[in-house]
Amino acid sequence: MSNSVLPANLPNSVLPHSVGVLGGGRMGAGIAHAFLIKGAHVVVVERDEASAEAARERVESAAAKSIERGATDGNLDEIVSRFSVGVDYNDFRDRGLVIEAVPEDWDVKVTALRGIEERLAADAFLASNTSSLSVNGLARELSRPQNFLGLHFFNPVPASTLIEVVLGEQTAGHLAEAARGWVEALGKTAVVVNDAPGFASSRLGVAIALEAMRMVEEGVASAADIDNAMVLGYKHPTGPLRTTDIVGLDVRLGIAEYLQSTLGERFAPPQILRDKVARGELGRKSGKGFFDWTD
Repeated sequence: MSNSVLPANLPNSVLPHSVGVLGGGRMGAGIAHAFLIKGAHVVVVERDEASAEAARERVESAAAKSIERGATDGNLDEIVSRFSVGVDYNDFRDRGLVIEAVPEDWDVKVTALRGIEERLAADAFLASNTSSLSVNGLARELSRPQNFLGLHFFNPVPASTLIEVVLGEQTAGHLAEAARGWVEALGKTAVVVNDAPGFASSRLGVAIALEAMRMVEEGVASAADIDNAMVLGYKHPTGPLRTTDIVGLDVRLGIAEYLQSTLGERFAPPQILRDKVARGELGRKSGKGFFDWTD
């Protein structure tokens, strides 16, 4: 049976039977959890045994919490029986879909995607969780660009209802349609965009966040008041600066620098962002960013 054949017992019969995720950090674990609780068999591959076991704990803990909240039906033992972790790209050989979720660095992503593609069957699909890097550029580094696209998940994955589906110039039409089905089966909404710097979400989100940072830098208002203006005035669920803390200031800096190089000086990172990253104030993951997360 082809790896991408969809068994009838999966929700809506549209999710790939076997899914792989490269990278088991917060984002990768969230992606694995999203597919796992909807019936797929999922493997997460990490760089070493310690990281793999940490990924196992993240995913299994998230699954348990989903059941406790009533957000997921089913038995925890059955769910985790469909989940495994590893440290070898060969664990992806039987996967119908593999999603790369490594850091937002061009060379790291290209190396990872090539390594995955070498192990996949000819009809298997490959996706990058990149939030800003060119899907067309990444596709040009691959042997089967027609089987590749961007699947931009949002953090935290379990709570987010959006997935940005990014189509490259060579992405096959049937893959684009399949991706819409996957998103729907995960209980989320797809926004489909053609490849462009920052896509839709990162480009708009970073633009707002950078201006909010400049306002803090200029003493216009506090971070809390700027965020409240967007939450209460524009009905954003989270303000741009708190969102930056959640995403990671280092991640936002990398995206801004890339957008500056491709779209111009309007995306130049403000000095306050560079200074905070240099001091290790990376947001929630470090305990401090524009807000204090130590509690």
